[in-house]
Amino acid sequence: MTTSMEGRLALVTGASRGIGAVVARGLATRGATVLCLARDGEPLEAAVAGLVDDGLDAVALPCDLADDDALDALAGRVERVGEVDVLVHCAAVMSDKGAKTLRTTPQEWRRVMAVDLDAAFRLTTTVGPGMAARRRGRIVHYSACLGRMSGPGNAGGLAPYRIAKAGVNAMVRNLSHELGHGRRGVLVDAVCPGHCRTDMGGPEAPRSPEEGADTGLWLVERDALDPDGAPVVTGRLWEDRAVVPW
Repeated sequence: MTTSMEGRLALVTGASRGIGAVVARGLATRGATVLCLARDGEPLEAAVAGLVDDGLDAVALPCDLADDDALDALAGRVERVGEVDVLVHCAAVMSDKGAKTLRTTPQEWRRVMAVDLDAAFRLTTTVGPGMAARRRGRIVHYSACLGRMSGPGNAGGLAPYRIAKAGVNAMVRNLSHELGHGRRGVLVDAVCPGHCRTDMGGPEAPRSPEEGADTGLWLVERDALDPDGAPVVTGRLWEDRAVVPW
């Protein structure tokens, strides 16, 4: 069973390219009005223009997720459009390759944490209370296999990125507990998209952005209850529509 996106307002970060652009188009194609966020205004405007030219309902909201003042202002900008039913946070930055835990500068740590973890928290606390009050909403944060504490997450290196993504996984689990694991109508999940051909993943990556976006779109569309009336599984890290340990 799936939830209709008709009449829903969705907020998607990183929407100018890569997985975020695919998610934004996917939600708009399913009938949602999509608020598209990205840092650089010109590429974002071009991406949104492409959606609008195809008859889809999308709005460009340039925003630097590393800027606290911009995030403060974002809440008001979003409120003027409507009540957000769906948040998909795709934007992320990668650590410097040599950023091991004992070699990472405070500046590098803050640069990565600002977008990969702090912005995830700020976006969640901007739209989450309204979802909880209405007992309806979907929150999906794009994490990474590098943020797992089992499997590939144990390899070390890229410390700010790995730790930020592990923090995203923990935040998702914690918030899901607080919201009754879907029994109050709000599903909260994290996604490992795999190694995709994006600016971060590079042109030789084995997976397409469409493959990386698939699980996020599937999670957004799920009903809060399964056909038997039981709550669906939520508060987990997913990869290819299956729960993976982290």
